[in-house]
Amino acid sequence: MFIHTVYFWLKEGTSEEAKAKLIADCYKFLKAVPTTKQLWAGPPAMTPRDVVDNSYSVGLTVILEDDAGHEVYQKHPLHLDFIAENKQHWHRVQVYDFKA
Repeated sequence: MFIHTVYFWLKEGTSEEAKAKLIADCYKFLKAVPTTKQLWAGPPAMTPRDVVDNSYSVGLTVILEDDAGHEVYQKHPLHLDFIAENKQHWHRVQVYDFKA
């Protein structure tokens, strides 16, 4: 399995509507990519522990079958549409990929 996790920090002043659209667009665009096996997106859980980073605005985890599936995902038109629809609100994006 290829686990693709992305954290989005939104620009100051970004509306709650734009944040909700980012989350909805994760499901609309990214879940529809054929190599996506599972997907979750949402705001931080605000877990009150020193080791937890709650500073991001939206988290996304996508489960793909393998490296080849990840390559398809990255280049897929739906992924590119997702970026085009939402990137104007991003201050920072951090990606963590791992294999299980």
